[in-house]
Amino acid sequence: MSHFRALVGVLRVGGSRWLQGSGVGTAWRWAGGRRRCSSEAAPLLPAVAGSSSYVEEMYFAWLEDHTNVHQSWDAYFRSMQASGPSGETGEGRPSTLLQGRALSQAPGMAQKVVEDHLAVHTLIRAYQIRGHHVAQLDPLGILEADLDSFVPSDLITSIDKLGFYGLDESDLDKRFRLPSTTFIGGGETTLPLTEIIRRLEAVYCGHVGVEFMFINNVKQCQWIRQKFETPGIMRFTNAEKRTLLARLVRSTRFEDFLARKWSSEKRFGLEGCEVLIPALKTIIDKSSAAGIESVIMGMPHRGRLNVLANVIRKDLDQIFCQFDPKLEAADEGSGDVKYHLGMYHERINRETGKDMTLSLMANPSHLEAVDPVVQGKAKAEQFYRGDAQGKKVMSILIHGDAAFAGQGVVYETIHLSELPSYTTHGTIHVVVNNQIGFTTDPRMARSSPYPTDVARVVNAPIFHVNADDPEAVMYVCQVAAEWRSTFNKDVVIDLVCYRRFGHNEMDEPMFTQPLMYKQIRRQEHVLKKYSDKLIGEGVVTLQEFEEEVAKYDKICEEEYASSKDEKILHIRHWLDSPWPDFFTAEGEPRSSSYPPTGLEEEVLLHIGQAASSVPLEGFNVHPGVSRILRGRADLVKSRQVDWALGEYLAFGSLLRDGIHVRLSGQDVERGTFSHRHHVLHDQEVDRHFCVPMNHLWPDQAPYTVCNSSLSEYGVLGFELGFAMASPNALILWEAQFGDFHNTAQCIIDQFISPGQAKWVRNNGIVLLLPHGMEGMGPEHSSARPERFLQMSKDDPDHFPEFVGDFEVQQLCECNWIVVNCSTPANYCHVLRRQILLPFRKPLIIFTPKSLLRHPDARSSFDDLAKDTKFKRLIPDESPASQSPGQVKRLVFCTGKVYYELARERKRLNLEADVAIVRLEQISPFPFDLVRTEVEKYGEAELVWCQEEHKNMGYYDYVRPRFLTVVANKKPIWYVGRDPAAATATGNKSTHLNELKRFMDTAFNLSAFQGRNF
Repeated sequence: MSHFRALVGVLRVGGSRWLQGSGVGTAWRWAGGRRRCSSEAAPLLPAVAGSSSYVEEMYFAWLEDHTNVHQSWDAYFRSMQASGPSGETGEGRPSTLLQGRALSQAPGMAQKVVEDHLAVHTLIRAYQIRGHHVAQLDPLGILEADLDSFVPSDLITSIDKLGFYGLDESDLDKRFRLPSTTFIGGGETTLPLTEIIRRLEAVYCGHVGVEFMFINNVKQCQWIRQKFETPGIMRFTNAEKRTLLARLVRSTRFEDFLARKWSSEKRFGLEGCEVLIPALKTIIDKSSAAGIESVIMGMPHRGRLNVLANVIRKDLDQIFCQFDPKLEAADEGSGDVKYHLGMYHERINRETGKDMTLSLMANPSHLEAVDPVVQGKAKAEQFYRGDAQGKKVMSILIHGDAAFAGQGVVYETIHLSELPSYTTHGTIHVVVNNQIGFTTDPRMARSSPYPTDVARVVNAPIFHVNADDPEAVMYVCQVAAEWRSTFNKDVVIDLVCYRRFGHNEMDEPMFTQPLMYKQIRRQEHVLKKYSDKLIGEGVVTLQEFEEEVAKYDKICEEEYASSKDEKILHIRHWLDSPWPDFFTAEGEPRSSSYPPTGLEEEVLLHIGQAASSVPLEGFNVHPGVSRILRGRADLVKSRQVDWALGEYLAFGSLLRDGIHVRLSGQDVERGTFSHRHHVLHDQEVDRHFCVPMNHLWPDQAPYTVCNSSLSEYGVLGFELGFAMASPNALILWEAQFGDFHNTAQCIIDQFISPGQAKWVRNNGIVLLLPHGMEGMGPEHSSARPERFLQMSKDDPDHFPEFVGDFEVQQLCECNWIVVNCSTPANYCHVLRRQILLPFRKPLIIFTPKSLLRHPDARSSFDDLAKDTKFKRLIPDESPASQSPGQVKRLVFCTGKVYYELARERKRLNLEADVAIVRLEQISPFPFDLVRTEVEKYGEAELVWCQEEHKNMGYYDYVRPRFLTVVANKKPIWYVGRDPAAATATGNKSTHLNELKRFMDTAFNLSAFQGRNF
């Protein structure tokens, strides 16, 4: 209380001078929660009055009419009158009341008034900050709201706690003026302390815990206070209550139906949090009313079938037939378990009458992995709709409590929420807080008080709510939807519930949580609680409730009967991101070929000139950048293309054709190796920049290039989701160094590689992974090509036989495409081919580092001429190709090592004896072209040369396929680095010695003589 007394001391000492300086007649008056200037009455506490005449003036005014003075004076005089001798009345002479005992006591009593008011204001703030810690959130009544078992000392949980504020029981009936930072008064500006505490308890310590005072925006805090503190604001009409009950019936009876029909099946039901369904529908209803037309959702497996049935409105018979073990799959691929599948549905929202598109993204068992994917798809839909403020498209993410606290991708995703090129303008996060993770207690699963604390980093309000209070849940969901609509920021709803069964229906939770599950088995179902409540209120009758239950049970039985007629499972019917105009009605490509990827000379010149100039007048470019632009101009004049220009030509030509190009990743605007410079920065004007690629054509598609946060998992997932929205866009993610992709391995392993097989989902995302052994150490050398090739699904022991275009049919059957281009022209071609193909496959490109500026790594405009295409294999063009019968060794390689081999061959004068063939497309393996080269050099021994270690790189992938080409009649010898645990050495001398050693082997024509194969 020392700060209160200090303030009072200042008022007492300086009050007279302050009064004289400001004038008695002009003071501040509080009215309606706002301050305004008034000359009616001074709210100055008596301690600041400089003389007894001022006090008498206030007193006489008060005697005439109590409303003539400020309420603080009114309270003071009432108190003085009440504490005076019994013979004195309010009409007694002021000299008797004021000049005697009253005036002598005034300073001390005034100090008490000031202290008490300040104490009450602090008490109100304490509830706003910490009230959620003692909120009644656990439906089971056995756990604290958070991990902290103590009760904050500044919350009035007992009478003795008043002493913390210098108050006591005698102050409970006193009225106190409310500050402008609370709305608990409603239309009243003063309340008795008892009522203040009661209302604060009701608002902050009931079934809702509001966590928001960490937000550093006053307007947003006031908005939240008003939404929760205003008396009577959490009320529902009878119609709204009946709707809520009906939704709760559907949610509960759906799970009951599944449990009855398939009691021994895993389904990851929603029992214990049935309120999730009406919660999501409330969010969607409120958002639809605010103008939202499309909602993209992501969630884990618990409750997914219920959400599909009762939120997305997937046909029930299609869900029920998933339980039939005899159902045959109609689509190629592995498919996925029913509680991982997604869905896309267009329907009318029954509450608003507006069209809505709902998409629930398919998700693997890797909890939270879908979060950035959902955000990327939402961002893409906003982009293509021109929805710059997120008023038409939004995302909802549903989380588990243990995963939300434990999975790092949650932070990576939330961290993107305010970044200009990644924001979706507010996501509603719904945490299904089971208060347990599989078998792990919260105290063992997280260090933070709540599972939701990660959201505090972006100033997202967090609304904790007891899931057994459906009306409280609905209100919180309404507020969350309004928050998102008003402020376009993230918000978190923490549904504190329980899991009625184990991790799945076959699990026994009593092994590890016996006391919790004893309580759960005694716990009355929320539907029973809420129906009894409404029946008691007269909102519905028992008969009406039973009829609602019977109606939905009948629907389930009818759909169950219908599901028995289903004999074939169509995974395509569960597609979460359809492209109806891109494929045929059956989901097949519209063509079995693609046009040439070359370009007209005038297009090459136009883009080349734009790439080497600044489109804005008076723009001050860095001298180093000017030098780079001049170098590009010289290349264009000589009809030459380096790596950066080849990329520019690919992007620019696609933009001309209306194809949106988006390049994302760490430092991509400039390029890790300072070769790209797609964003130019004015050296004299802060934040003035230029993207020349957006000035190529008058009606071109937009080009987006954006430096990402220092995240791989989150950002790659985001770009994958972005690529799902439209096939007519080239979406690229570039790793700063190729090996950094391993922190995004989950996205690669669970979404990119098997996405089409599991979910019949095409995706054309491009991964640019800088790769090359250049003595830079283990972490800046290898993009781990062996991992991508190991996951490629083509059969190494079978030579594919295709009718028609071998290349296109092979690409159509693969799960992704892996290339390592050695020329800028081929890099340009493969990027253009990615869009011109009649289907979409992920494209993995191992991009160069030293080749970016290598003088030999140049292409001619002729290599990009109109009728040219991507070369899956580049044959030898040395003298060896003129006399193939005399060639002693045929060396196959890929990427940068070709230039080292070519240089060494020339130095040793072996250009007639050794042919070098470049494998540009590694997977799917170009069996047809390799066979042609092997047959051409029929007498030569075959060698695979790579710069990577033997247990890495490409050798384990290409070796069995080469043997298939030659029908296992001759070997393919290995040349390269020896097996190792690390990808590369960190010692430059060792690196060069290793390079020399395998170069010597590559051109030692007797190196493999006498060796058995």
